[in-house]
Amino acid sequence: MAELALEGLTLTSRPLGENDRLITLLSEAEGLTRLAVPGARRPRSSLAAAVPLTLLRLQVGGRGDLRRVRQLRVLHSYGTLGQRLETLAAAQSLAELCLVLVTGADPAPGILADLLRQLGRLESVVSERGEAVEALAVAVLGSVHLLALGGFALPLQSCCRTADPLEPPIGNWDWRCSLLPAEGLAIGTVPGARVLLNASELALLQRLVRPALPRRRDGALMGPAAVWLRLLDLVEARCSEHLGRP
Repeated sequence: MAELALEGLTLTSRPLGENDRLITLLSEAEGLTRLAVPGARRPRSSLAAAVPLTLLRLQVGGRGDLRRVRQLRVLHSYGTLGQRLETLAAAQSLAELCLVLVTGADPAPGILADLLRQLGRLESVVSERGEAVEALAVAVLGSVHLLALGGFALPLQSCCRTADPLEPPIGNWDWRCSLLPAEGLAIGTVPGARVLLNASELALLQRLVRPALPRRRDGALMGPAAVWLRLLDLVEARCSEHLGRP
């Protein structure tokens, strides 16, 4: 069989046999692909760089369900994210979400590109010694984007009960909307709601469909850590309901 050139990000890696590795690669062309990397666990192996959070260009060959990596070249390593717990955790959560969203070996348009964009932002948090809340915000923003690209976009435009527009009245501190994971966002305080948002929090959530993190004019991130944790809880509730896991 002719060899295939494949470019993508390694999401997971685990031992295979005595000296090999089994990796899961996310690529635009094939979605998720499991590949055997012969000898990758030997210290001086030319294939030893097949580790998680590494962007690789591979030459792949072989027959059957499990193809083998013949050659690889490292395009970029996101290993610096391991220098801080919050950036590593954010990166791993986004990678885990991709593993759930992308099924089979079907193309996954846009998912790899968006994931790499968020990993780049996390690298900036490390290099610029940014606050931990920056990594949390990237995790939430990236999750909102990935859910939309995977077909599970958050319903942010209208109330799931009345179909009225979700237009948060900024400055009205009594206004609330409720997350009902199986339905969407409902205006008001609804019994059994998983998460309650005030008007400012909903407005911040609605901004997350944009490419960039929401910032003030002075460049500071919008929203304190407590708000970003609440938005993370909302994303996790959405994942648990529609993907079967948090």
